[in-house]
Amino acid sequence: MLLSRWNGLQMAIQNEWGGHDSLKKSEQLAYDIVSWFSQSKEPPYVEDLENLLHESLLLSFNTDIEDGSIEEVCVLFVISSPAQIQHNFFNLGTSMEIVAEQLMNLHEEYLQIARDTLINNTAERQSNLLSTR
Repeated sequence: MLLSRWNGLQMAIQNEWGGHDSLKKSEQLAYDIVSWFSQSKEPPYVEDLENLLHESLLLSFNTDIEDGSIEEVCVLFVISSPAQIQHNFFNLGTSMEIVAEQLMNLHEEYLQIARDTLINNTAERQSNLLSTR
């Protein structure tokens, strides 16, 4: 849904800025985004995803979108809940269902890492406070 509502990408597909296989290139972009999330060992940074999209659009569609929409799309991907992520990829087509499930699992892993880090940091602070008394 997110990629299908992104005007810059849709214009690139409809006008075949990436050639006659522009639709296929947009599907590859979706896979690349999922791959980017899956390869990251830490919670994702918006700037890194922005770089991926800028490069992909330039190389695949010969276009440089400078209207701020790349940044908006990246922020939405990074802050999306698992249900939203699933919805975003299911609307690209049934071939993306497995990808959506993988991305949802990764999102849950990132949330768990963040929770664990918060719990550990809180416990460490409490321990430091007790040891200074």
